[in-house]
Amino acid sequence: MTQYLLSMYQPDGEIPPPDFLEKVMQDIDVLNQEIKDAGAWVFTGGLYPANTSTVLRLQDGEVLTTDGPFAEGKEHLGGFWIITASDLDAALEWGRRATRVTGLPTEVRPFQE
Repeated sequence: MTQYLLSMYQPDGEIPPPDFLEKVMQDIDVLNQEIKDAGAWVFTGGLYPANTSTVLRLQDGEVLTTDGPFAEGKEHLGGFWIITASDLDAALEWGRRATRVTGLPTEVRPFQE
């Protein structure tokens, strides 16, 4: 079984209203349980907004520290799942389900063996 990273990208800007988020979080809890029940669960996590990140960059032999995301963009990594799947098709199906539940783009990427 290969491990896959399912990365959920969310738009920058205002946080959706609590009633909307409550429904999404309930649906994510159901999806998480389905992943566990299928034996595909490894780990999941939600992240604080991109403006809470710190970037470390090597420049002229020194490591520089800067606030915020490395790249400017209209969306950022908001959370992720690490799953095991028999093949890419199985991992993509979990990614499709994550996208349906969250309404957000999901990137599916295998870990190197």
